[in-house]
Amino acid sequence: MPIQNIPEKNTIFFVWLNHYAGILLKTPTKTIVIDPVDVKPRQLANTDAILITHEHYDHLDQRLITETQKNTGCQVIADLASAKSLKNTLPPEKIQNAYPGTEIKIGEVSVKVEKCQHPAQNPVTYIITSEDGVKIFHTADSQPYPEMVQIAEKEKLDLVFCTVGIAPGATPETGFEIARLTKPQVAVPYHTNSPAEQKQFADILKTKMPRTACLIPEQNKIYQVTKRR
Repeated sequence: MPIQNIPEKNTIFFVWLNHYAGILLKTPTKTIVIDPVDVKPRQLANTDAILITHEHYDHLDQRLITETQKNTGCQVIADLASAKSLKNTLPPEKIQNAYPGTEIKIGEVSVKVEKCQHPAQNPVTYIITSEDGVKIFHTADSQPYPEMVQIAEKEKLDLVFCTVGIAPGATPETGFEIARLTKPQVAVPYHTNSPAEQKQFADILKTKMPRTACLIPEQNKIYQVTKRR
C-alpha cells in the first residue's frame, strides 16, 4: 500500500487494514478509506475521502485522520459524534456529517449513509458505489437489522463486510445473518482477530448460501471484486 494499480472497468480493489473495520477501497478514480486505525499515515498517502462509522477507539483515530487530511486534502465524512470530535482539528469545509438516508458524492463515486445497530452515539454504515456500479456495503460492527432486506433488494450488493467478532454480540452466526439478509455476490468476514471465527462464518455460508462466495481476508493484502453480471 498505497495501491499502485488502477482497477479495470467494473472492478474495485480493497485492503483490510486491521483486526477491526479498517478498509481501503480503490475504484478507477478514487481511494476511500473507512475507519482507519492502527495504520501509518504513509499507508493512506493517496486518499480522496475518509469515512468514519462511529466514535469508538477501534474506528476513530483523530490524530491519524487529522494528519492524513492535512497531507492529502481529502474529504472526511463522519457520524455526528466523530465529526464533533474532529471539528477542532479539520478545516470546516473538509468535514461532512453522515446522516442515515443521505447520499454524498466523491466525484463520480456515491456514498449512501445507512443505519447501524451498535451501541454507540450515532453509528452509521455506508454503501459505496463505484463509478461503474460496483456496490460495497461496509457494515461497521453492526448487528443484523431488518432493513438490510430492503437495502439488498434496492442495491443488488456485490460485496458486504460482515462483522463476526470483537464487537458486542458479534459472532460468526450474526455475521452470517448479515449475509443472509443482504445477499451479496461476495461476503467478507471481518472485525475479528480469530481465523477460527472467519472459518466458522465461511462454513455456515457454504452450507446455507452456497451461491454466495466467501472471501476470508488477510491484513494488508490486496483483493479484487468485480461487479455481478
